[in-house]
Amino acid sequence: MTQKHKVICGMQQVGVGIPDVIEAWRWYYDNFGFDIKILDDEGVAERMLPYTGNKPQPRRAILAVNLQGGGGLEIWQPKGRKLNYLTSEANVGDYGIFACKIKSGDVDEAYKALLARKVNCLCKPMTAPSGRLHFFLKDPYDNIFEIEQSDYKFVDEKKTNGGTNGAIVGVSNMDKSIVFYGKVLGFDKVEYDVSGVFDDLKCLPHGDNNVRRVLLGRTKPMSGPLSEIMGPAYIELVQNLSEPAKKLYEGRYWGDPGFIHLCFDVRNMKCIEEDCIAMGHPFVCDSGSDFGMGDADGWFTYIEDPDGTLIEFVETRKIPILKKFGIYLHLENKDDDKPLPRRITKALRFLRSKRP
Repeated sequence: MTQKHKVICGMQQVGVGIPDVIEAWRWYYDNFGFDIKILDDEGVAERMLPYTGNKPQPRRAILAVNLQGGGGLEIWQPKGRKLNYLTSEANVGDYGIFACKIKSGDVDEAYKALLARKVNCLCKPMTAPSGRLHFFLKDPYDNIFEIEQSDYKFVDEKKTNGGTNGAIVGVSNMDKSIVFYGKVLGFDKVEYDVSGVFDDLKCLPHGDNNVRRVLLGRTKPMSGPLSEIMGPAYIELVQNLSEPAKKLYEGRYWGDPGFIHLCFDVRNMKCIEEDCIAMGHPFVCDSGSDFGMGDADGWFTYIEDPDGTLIEFVETRKIPILKKFGIYLHLENKDDDKPLPRRITKALRFLRSKRP
């Protein structure tokens, strides 16, 4: 029998706190093609107490993906309480998730299409230190997204962009964070490590500061049952060298407006826990192995990166495909290291939704 081991299958989603979940999903549906609804759950967040004022908080969450390939967006609306917004805009290098990356097979066409839709594009496509084209935009809630070149496609749906491709994360100690993301999450390949003032960041708040930028990929490709849906992802760490930075979620609750977490699809949560403890980053929240969310089922946990940014792990057990016929995708006994056959994972197309 094969010994159980830690498996990071891919970046499953980026969580984003929003004042109106349906309005936001409509925007991401129209502009990013997130038309596959994996779950829609309204209830009470009872297991994130350290980050919700030590009491359960009502919320509604929708997890939507773009089947062209990449991670999804977990659109999260707190309910029954006043939302706490940032008192000043997020600046490059502030601690936390500054921007969400979105895959695009044709960045120039994506830019033209989004401009035609009156999206607030902050700059024209420019070349990043990686050599790939990218540009930045803001959604209606002032969240910054980076559209960047990626040739990865799970299903060619003739869209100008796919799903999420990672994130830009502000850090206080670059070397310490490189170790964390490399050893804990497997992002151990330094694609570039550059310092200075960069033209491609100048359109961003305080983007003319002197910063250190490190783009991390993986030497080992993503693996596991759902890995081919998500594909590769990147984490760009940014440290502001010019001025003090702030923590984006200081004094606010998890779920308040902004990017709230990076979520990774994993296998063998006990092995994940052992590894995190050994690295000095124990679970700060744990749902237990029998957690259900809407019609999906799994096990979620959280850790903090060195600056307190929340990283979520989800071991997915069950996804509804055709619920009214009792058809679910069960993942409990699947091979930890091999992707499911595409004839199975392409069945997620049955979850395609009409425009909300």
